[in-house]
Amino acid sequence: MLIARHNAILEIARQNGRVSVDDLSRRFDVSPQTIRKDLNELCERRLLARTHGGALLSSGIENVGYEARRIISSKEKADIGTSVATLIPDNASMFINIGTTTEAVAQSLLQHRGLMVITNNLNVASLVRGYSQIEVVVAGGVLRHADGGIVGEAAVDFMRQFKVDFAIVGASAIDPDGSLLDYDYREVRVTQTIMENARHVILAADSTKFERTAPVRVGHLSQVTTFVTDNCPSDTIRQIAANEDVTLIETGVDRTAVDQAV
Repeated sequence: MLIARHNAILEIARQNGRVSVDDLSRRFDVSPQTIRKDLNELCERRLLARTHGGALLSSGIENVGYEARRIISSKEKADIGTSVATLIPDNASMFINIGTTTEAVAQSLLQHRGLMVITNNLNVASLVRGYSQIEVVVAGGVLRHADGGIVGEAAVDFMRQFKVDFAIVGASAIDPDGSLLDYDYREVRVTQTIMENARHVILAADSTKFERTAPVRVGHLSQVTTFVTDNCPSDTIRQIAANEDVTLIETGVDRTAVDQAV
């Protein structure tokens, strides 16, 4: 049976998406060793997934709550958004799909001009609607109340009407073999259609996505033109990107320093 502290740790993880040993040690006034033991027990029960210095909410079939996703790696997502925006010229058309990282991209595009943004993300539509230089086209379909996403076959059919310059997509998890994964089959169908109908596909995903898993396959890294992340910890993913001619951009890595070190 779970002890009271275990339940409290799980509740913190549900709210924030992840927990750290140091924070929990201070909060519960116990040693880091005790917290590590707690986390290991929760991970053995598959309620959490261990990471360096803490743990993530283990949710192989259900995503972390929207507000928690917004908090997780918020600075890294903002940096990714800024980097992606530099790849988009004025007077371009694009899809932007559901996700807190793609919303960070939308935030960084607000000073662009002549854009046409087609989205199934009501948060993106709300963000850009006040900017007259950006035309916003919103997909129809089933509204997912949890995060403002529009999903379902109606959204799929809607997206098929377009052929755009860029698709800006996120993923809930990235498998070691390069598979891009998500939770909701209805959302995945829309994302697949978005990727199929864009000339340049940009994957925007922070490094925590390498620590997670999800049950539905969106596609593969080889279908992406550019992958923007804060850090890619996987040599295998780097090799896949190189083999498939995928441009890998790491916003949290000083490539000059790396090159000098080598």
